[in-house]
Amino acid sequence: MKLLSVLLLTAASLWAQAVETVPVVSQTVSRKLRLPGEILPYMKVPVLARVNGFLESIDVDRGSAVRKGQTIAKLSAPEQAAQIAEAQAKVVAVEAQKAEAQAKALSAESTYDRLKKASETPGVVAKNEVVLAGNAVTAAKAQVAAIESAAEAARAAIKPLRELESYLDVKAPFDGVVTERLAHPGALVGPQAGNQPLVILEQLARLRLVVAVPEADAGTVGRGARIGFRVPAFPGQTFSGTVARIARVLDPKTRTLPVELDVPNPKGQLGPGMYPEVDWPVNRTRPSLLVPTTAVVTTTERTFVIRAANGKAEWVNVSKGAPQGDLVEVMGPLSEGDPIVRRATDEIRDGSPLLQPKPAPPKPGN
Repeated sequence: MKLLSVLLLTAASLWAQAVETVPVVSQTVSRKLRLPGEILPYMKVPVLARVNGFLESIDVDRGSAVRKGQTIAKLSAPEQAAQIAEAQAKVVAVEAQKAEAQAKALSAESTYDRLKKASETPGVVAKNEVVLAGNAVTAAKAQVAAIESAAEAARAAIKPLRELESYLDVKAPFDGVVTERLAHPGALVGPQAGNQPLVILEQLARLRLVVAVPEADAGTVGRGARIGFRVPAFPGQTFSGTVARIARVLDPKTRTLPVELDVPNPKGQLGPGMYPEVDWPVNRTRPSLLVPTTAVVTTTERTFVIRAANGKAEWVNVSKGAPQGDLVEVMGPLSEGDPIVRRATDEIRDGSPLLQPKPAPPKPGN
């Protein structure tokens, strides 16, 4: 029995002497992720007809560049012109009534003035006649005021009709490019026709680049950062955008943070629908712990490294981060300088003796 114990101790001693340990390294991690992105137009709208009418002409087609306020289509609506003519005729009629009422008011006022002057001579005019003349003036002026109000209402009724008439000219809401044309001359358009868009207009001089940043690296995102990217259409050429908008909520399906970059596109090389490869920088605010990739053991139950503690093997659970050359970032209850087994395996059992572990010399730069 004693001989067996001696043999086991001797075997354990020989195995332990072959174990090589290295210290845990603390470094500030700075790297770049290659993330997929999607280019979207900065603005995109379907241009609709605001009023019902027949499309007389449309002056743009797919690929046409337009300026803000430019007329891109003309509609015709005969009933609109008829409504405006009717409203104008009503204004003319009310103005005629107003002129007639003003004339009657002037006549009544003149009569009242004469009677009032004549009443200054006793016995010439009865006082009752003067009172009646004064009442007639008041009534005539009230009639003029009423007709004036009606005239203002008639004139005001023309204004919305004129505004609706202006909608017969469909104008571009911003500078952009027509990417789809969906209507042709002769078509009935407008709300009663189902509001089918005439064209799709997109702003392409400036674009949005949407990048889904992994949750683990979401804290490294900062507004104003300039980010480079490449697209398959222009191999070897690098474009750039500026981080402008950061969603405050992770996508629950992908556990990523949507980030939008503003991308200038003065030459029109880039277009919506492109899927670029983005060089996303990751700069940790705190130093990270790094170990050799061979020091991390992954089983079906756990991921761990083996620390040499008081001459024994100690399994320390960790989670892996990003690789850094021959090293890998780990998160767990480790400290800088902790000796760990360089080439770890689950055959080195937790708690097994490690007699005189041999530390490896540090590599240049570590």
